[in-house]
Amino acid sequence: MEILILLLVGHFIPTIIALARGHHDGFAIFLTNLLLGWTVIGWVIALIWSVTAIRRPVTMVTPRA
Repeated sequence: MEILILLLVGHFIPTIIALARGHHDGFAIFLTNLLLGWTVIGWVIALIWSVTAIRRPVTMVTPRA
């Protein structure tokens, strides 16, 4: 039973990383991991995607005259 849990956690490492980082495409990474993660290339794509840059909202500060 422990091995099954370990395999599931290992399979969803890209999703865990994306959620821990607050990635803006977390749900899409989860779906890619769920549907294509069983292929090695799909898992690698989800992993790379999960560690890419995160879009942060930009706040504009205007100087007062």
